[in-house]
Amino acid sequence: MTSLRRPIAVFDAGLGSYSAVELLHRRLPDRDLVYLADRASFPYGAKNRTELLTVVDRAVRFLADFEPSAILLASNAPSVTILDELRSPVPIFGVRPPVREALAVAGEVAVLGVRSLVESAELAEFLRVEADSAIARVHAVNASALVELVESGDFLFRREHTATMIADFLDALLAAHPGIAAITLSSTHLPWLRDYFERARPELRLFDPIEGVVEQIRPLSAAGTGTVLGLVTENEQYPAAEFREMLARLEIDLELESVVIP
Repeated sequence: MTSLRRPIAVFDAGLGSYSAVELLHRRLPDRDLVYLADRASFPYGAKNRTELLTVVDRAVRFLADFEPSAILLASNAPSVTILDELRSPVPIFGVRPPVREALAVAGEVAVLGVRSLVESAELAEFLRVEADSAIARVHAVNASALVELVESGDFLFRREHTATMIADFLDALLAAHPGIAAITLSSTHLPWLRDYFERARPELRLFDPIEGVVEQIRPLSAAGTGTVLGLVTENEQYPAAEFREMLARLEIDLELESVVIP
């Protein structure tokens, strides 16, 4: 903890948020990072608003002890629903669908996310504000089945199956909405599947919500040693050992220290 210099703290309850860690580490290789996999609170997306505020606020206060330069809530659902209500002693960022950017280059846009996000009233309001008069050109689409391809490791070990599922998903999407020319990858799992999307439909523009956040965090961060400190919480249903196995299946070489958030 003392060897880290104003680290960037990244957290979520699931596996997908590690894609944010990888991107930050690649773009800002000399910055120290703290990655918290809050498995004791998994899944964030299934919690009601009060529960979500409680567990996310607890994680933010825990990470504040590391004296970070910034905290990134690397989960789309709580970023849309509760981010503005969080109190943090340092700048806190979330990942939200980059709808305006996508609309600027595409006639119609698909916002892909898990069911709890795309069916939420909060996302509907967010899209209404972001798209304004172009709201009819934006389609929220349940991509939970694609998220499961990452959680299960199928995208690494069942590549033909994954390619077929994504091709079929995109075919159905474009059959329903032929005007779609851009997609926002609004689950932190989905960037793991970028290569599959590009091979299936190279004409589609892909927007990763994390991309813009990196540039917002960059000027706030400080050079360190490029250390990535991995932390994991657990409970009986979601033990830390299981999460370590998931990382190993994904060929992620990261030591995780088990922690308890008070």
